[in-house]
Amino acid sequence: MQPYMMAYFWIALAVVLVLVEVASVQLVSVWFVLGAVCAAVTSIFTDSLVIQIVVFVSVSLAALVITRPLVKKFKTNRKKLNTNVDRLIDQTGVMLSDLTDPQAVGQAKVLGKVWSVKSDVMPLKKGDTVRVLAVEGVKLIVRKVQ
Repeated sequence: MQPYMMAYFWIALAVVLVLVEVASVQLVSVWFVLGAVCAAVTSIFTDSLVIQIVVFVSVSLAALVITRPLVKKFKTNRKKLNTNVDRLIDQTGVMLSDLTDPQAVGQAKVLGKVWSVKSDVMPLKKGDTVRVLAVEGVKLIVRKVQ
């Protein structure tokens, strides 16, 4: 085999793994990229494929073991990003149309804006006061206020 041929293989593998990482954005292969780079450097000093594979596996596993707790900590420390629509939950509104079918969509005015609404409790009549329980897409899930 040509000198440095395995170095090209390991570098190509690292590039492929970087592309996989970029496509997945889930920290799937970043550790193996480091292992492939180290194996490429090792291939410059030895032709032994066994040694190169051992370096690839051991560096990849070491990187995984060392950085995984840090990554988990980083990912779990992120707070839920509330959007403006979250403020609608638990607000009251007024039905602008009748809603008699659980599959149908009605309209209600909540915080001064007209929203599409659904409910599993029927019937809702025009003028009824409703409370927002949840938001599903662009529809509010409501229930009649007793």
